[in-house]
Amino acid sequence: MAIKVSIPTILRNLTDGAKAVEGEGATLAELITDLDKRYPGLAERLVENGKLRRFINVYLNDEDVRFVGGIEATLSDGDTVTVLPAVAGGMR
Repeated sequence: MAIKVSIPTILRNLTDGAKAVEGEGATLAELITDLDKRYPGLAERLVENGKLRRFINVYLNDEDVRFVGGIEATLSDGDTVTVLPAVAGGMR
């Protein structure tokens, strides 16, 4: 089962500069574990205490995973996962 994962610029140092990688897993947690085997350090940047880090947004086929099961969201062959760091700030 191939899942395409879009990697943000800030994490590409872990994927040898790749903008997108492929992984496998029946859930988002399994996918992250699979990716971490090939790209060590990726999991710790995405997950903390068994949950997605607060300032990391993950989308499954354009749907925020927090609304479709979080780290246990079910994945299917051909799905696309997009990882985005949260952006904060602005003018005072």
